[in-house]
Amino acid sequence: MGHHNIRFDGDPYAGHGVWSPPTSRANFCEEDYVITFYIAEFINALTNIAYVYYALKAIYPRGRGRPKPDFMSLSLLVLGLGSFLFHATLRQALEFVDEFSMLGLTWSMLQASLTARQPPARERAITAALAVVYPCFAAFYLWSAKIVYHSIAFVAALLVVLARSQYTLHVLLPTCAKRWDWNARIWKALGWCVLGYVLWTVDLEYCAELRALRGRVGLPWAWLLEFHGWWHILTAAGASQAMQVAREVREQLELEKEAKRE
Repeated sequence: MGHHNIRFDGDPYAGHGVWSPPTSRANFCEEDYVITFYIAEFINALTNIAYVYYALKAIYPRGRGRPKPDFMSLSLLVLGLGSFLFHATLRQALEFVDEFSMLGLTWSMLQASLTARQPPARERAITAALAVVYPCFAAFYLWSAKIVYHSIAFVAALLVVLARSQYTLHVLLPTCAKRWDWNARIWKALGWCVLGYVLWTVDLEYCAELRALRGRVGLPWAWLLEFHGWWHILTAAGASQAMQVAREVREQLELEKEAKRE
């Protein structure tokens, strides 16, 4: 059985929360409503603050008076809010919001990477194509309701973003002095995301052992062993760093384009 199909039902307080009973397909290792009857998965919900923090940090950069939102920062913000609501309620409708927000995040990164250094007409065509593919896949996913399709689409989009970033740095910007720093930051961001995924997998595959260990450690230190929460924190940091590199690379490409015109 793939770990995306593992559920943890029957927690002592699962039927007594404000949003009970859980209707989502996914139910993670954190015990339901064990901290408060108002939030189903307390740590898994609150760690989504990381997405909101990094999104607001991008929208309101230091030293600049006006906010500078873009599709990437807004998608990160929506993901944080959607994931918070899902883990707080474990309702299936909000589970779809969380999953579509994850795909929206990858699609925003795809748009930023694939349109870099493209003519205006081609940039509009790529953006329009992505705008069509996303709702079409969303409709298909709602019809199938099989989470494996979501996982495949999410990973595939990230691989395309990674491949495009390497092409941009090594082919489009072969002489740029900053490209080695950008590349190192991209691989570091990927490393954070992979580590987060590993912790998420451990959280699911070894839930019984982790719950026993949390019981022995006690609060608040047991919260550090809620590994799905670390997935949120690490992927938020990784996505934020990758997005910032994408912004800096686009700015560099625009500067080079303007220099050629002069």
